[in-house]
Amino acid sequence: MAGKLKIVVDDMVPFVEGVFEPYAEVVYMAGEKIGRDDVMDADALILRTRTRCDASLLDGTSVKFIASAAIGTDHIDFDYCNSHGIEVRNAIGCNAGGVMNYVFSALYGCASRKTIPLDGKTIGIIGVGNVGKRVERMANYLGFRVLKNDPPRAEAEGPDGFCDLDYLLENSDIVTLHVPLDQTTRDLADADFFARMKDGAFLINTCRGEVVVEEDLIASRPRLGPLIIDTWRGEPRINRALMDLTDIATPHIAGYSYAGKQSGTSMAVRAVARFYGIEPLYEFFPPTEVIEESVRLDLRGKKQGEIASIIQYNYPIFTDDFFFRLNPDDFVRLRSEYKYRKEYYVDY
Repeated sequence: MAGKLKIVVDDMVPFVEGVFEPYAEVVYMAGEKIGRDDVMDADALILRTRTRCDASLLDGTSVKFIASAAIGTDHIDFDYCNSHGIEVRNAIGCNAGGVMNYVFSALYGCASRKTIPLDGKTIGIIGVGNVGKRVERMANYLGFRVLKNDPPRAEAEGPDGFCDLDYLLENSDIVTLHVPLDQTTRDLADADFFARMKDGAFLINTCRGEVVVEEDLIASRPRLGPLIIDTWRGEPRINRALMDLTDIATPHIAGYSYAGKQSGTSMAVRAVARFYGIEPLYEFFPPTEVIEESVRLDLRGKKQGEIASIIQYNYPIFTDDFFFRLNPDDFVRLRSEYKYRKEYYVDY
């Protein structure tokens, strides 16, 4: 097979260098620089979210398979791929643990800094897929009341356990966004959305920047509580006015844990291997020397200050905020050089 199969790989996909070389010609490139000429004779692409996969990239090429080592798929034109026989796989759920860690590190960190009591508070989760489910489980474990809004799940499973968006916004002390970006969620958080939120409520966005109308958020800022933003409209460009109003600002790294990156790369490699019949890679996982063990925490029965201290010790989120504020124009570099963190977990 060597010399016959060609794979183009985003050079930000970790743990993949050397994996396919015994079986294929492999070209590594910066994802945002991958163009049509680069993939003209490629059979497969292994990407993250920096490469727009549509007709302008794929038309007339030999690409038959695209594996994304990330959860998001809004960079992929599925209609084009489906109509041209191109298979697409993404790493569903790979970053769920890392994002959950980020949400609760940010929540308890901001509450501590602003002396906001969290006992008896309600968390409203908008989008209850792989990430939202992890947030839900942790919230229940910590004793929060949980409200859930997820129209696709409510339609498929029935309305029990879900509420409409109006009710969630009007009754949640913390609103956290975990929706995919599509035509139903773009600009979801607009002026009307913020007007319906409770005075002083937290807002956490770790999904996609385009879900939030940033100018509306800026205008609504005075009546909201702590603001935690990891994803931004038009990344890597940053709205500095919005950044200045946040309590925590980070460069789209909520899911950047060792476990998440290992899982994402593993899913992408296995997908390509199975599509092309590369049997030695069917069960690929990054070698043990790069594995960082996750950390088990016991938070039951502990007070808010103790929980905040334990979580911050395991993920000191304000360090990420500090370095981003020092270098907001270095969005891409901060992401590419980010030191993946260990995940923490609890026994539910």
